[in-house]
Amino acid sequence: MAGKIMAGVDGSVPATAAVEWAAADAHRRGRSLHLVHVHEHWPLVLDEAESRYGADALRAAAARAHEVASDVEVTTEVRSGNVVEQLITESASAECVVLGSRGRGGFAAMLLGSVSAAVAGYAAVPVVVVRGRAEATYGRVVVGYDGSKCSRTAMRYTIEQARARRARVHAVFAWQVPMSVPYAAAYVGVLDSAFEEQQRKAREAVTPWREENPDVEITDEQVCEHPVAALMKASASADLVVVGSRGMGGFASAVLGSVSRGVLNHVTCPVAVVRPSAADDR
Repeated sequence: MAGKIMAGVDGSVPATAAVEWAAADAHRRGRSLHLVHVHEHWPLVLDEAESRYGADALRAAAARAHEVASDVEVTTEVRSGNVVEQLITESASAECVVLGSRGRGGFAAMLLGSVSAAVAGYAAVPVVVVRGRAEATYGRVVVGYDGSKCSRTAMRYTIEQARARRARVHAVFAWQVPMSVPYAAAYVGVLDSAFEEQQRKAREAVTPWREENPDVEITDEQVCEHPVAALMKASASADLVVVGSRGMGGFASAVLGSVSRGVLNHVTCPVAVVRPSAADDR
């Protein structure tokens, strides 16, 4: 099924919000929607009850998806095994994966569940994590953009989303004082010059995207602040925040960088995490 969007279903409130988001996205971008419930290996006495629960959850999710977007083709599937492994395997044939921020087994105090964090870290396609129903629409998609390979992939996805929504793109570049600079207060002038240079480079990096996509309004912002804090502020008036799986300075062995993990934990609007693609080797 080419061009499908996959959403994980477990009957939880965040998962229902994810199904709604996925259905609306499928409608906007002319995609089909595939709903997946993973049946973990329960003790035999609970196995039949869990199977019934999964089937009921899928029926309810499909009905809700049709309410949101009646023209979207919706298919359902029950898989058995480890939730993270099965969702990652299934994502290989999808264009995008949409998950609730926490599932049925999550602790109420945890903003980001282990399943959504793991899938966002390992899936090869964009993963959108949805916390709840949107209370307002702003017509703006925010992207963290630092010129890295991951952020170029993020920008491509952001522009695609903005075009489908007829929304504008807002690119945020956040620069921090290097931790290696001792007695930073004594070098205010030097640091100001360094930030101005970073600002200039960041603005120039956005220019080609405007030239290549004249139909999409692209604004940009450069701030001297922690990237997570900057994106949290920008998210207050965003329909979606997009980040790369890792930015500049990330350890190669880290699946999710500190910024993407921080954004997933603190931003309340839907967050898309994207990984670099071959197209961004240019």
